Amino acid sequence: MRTYELVFIVDPRVSDEDVVTLIQEYKQMISAGGSEISTEENWGRRKLAYPIEKLTEGKYVFLGVSSKDGKTSLAEVEHRMRQNDKILRYLTVRTDEDLKRAARRKPAGGGAPTSPGNAGGTGAEAPLDDDLESGEEV
Repeated sequence: MRTYELVFIVDPRVSDEDVVTLIQEYKQMISAGGSEISTEENWGRRKLAYPIEKLTEGKYVFLGVSSKDGKTSLAEVEHRMRQNDKILRYLTVRTDEDLKRAARRKPAGGGAPTSPGNAGGTGAEAPLDDDLESGEEV
């Protein structure tokens, strides 16, 4: 199962009713593509980190999307968001890989993993190979 997080920022001048309508349209597109919405959060009006089109605030919306077979219509949703002037920014992140990586880090026994180099219990844990980006130093 693949999971995604979709966050988008709506122009603050758009009414709340229009934002709800916009959310319903995108939810319908996602559901029609074979995915389901697992979570929906309206974070409301927040200050932007930097001005976008001379605006300093935006209405944030978060959608959690899950797909059983890996097929989604998120590309079509992103395409529609790109064309919509009411959407200031959007970001889609695939999160199932992070969840798998976090599950691999937890030992099955529930205790702290011990390695021959860490027998003294200093608390410093060596990073896994999967966790290091290429060129990143330890």
